[in-house]
Amino acid sequence: MTVELTRFRVKEGKSERVDEWLKFLNDNMKDVLVTLEGEKMYVETIFREHLNGEEFLYWYSVQGKDGQEVDQSEHWIDQRHLEFWDECIDETFKPKDLKTEVVMIPQRVRDSMNSG
Repeated sequence: MTVELTRFRVKEGKSERVDEWLKFLNDNMKDVLVTLEGEKMYVETIFREHLNGEEFLYWYSVQGKDGQEVDQSEHWIDQRHLEFWDECIDETFKPKDLKTEVVMIPQRVRDSMNSG
């Protein structure tokens, strides 16, 4: 199991598109959740922050082993998600992986994740 929190910078001027992107994901949650199965993604959460005049998105995830990468998916949700990504995420900013210090997941939940 992999637990990650990664920060990505939003391109300048793309805040409204990020609004649309996050709304798209929320409005299509039923299909979004279907795509998580192939990725063996147990939890995926997006956080947003405005800091010192810049905007950042943070991805928090708990993922099982051998999950499919989102860019390998042919599902329409993932294709649209990647279009938003390409338009909104600043690839000149090196993503920042925050260091995992403590993972608090009860054993019964871990067992459930591993059996799925």
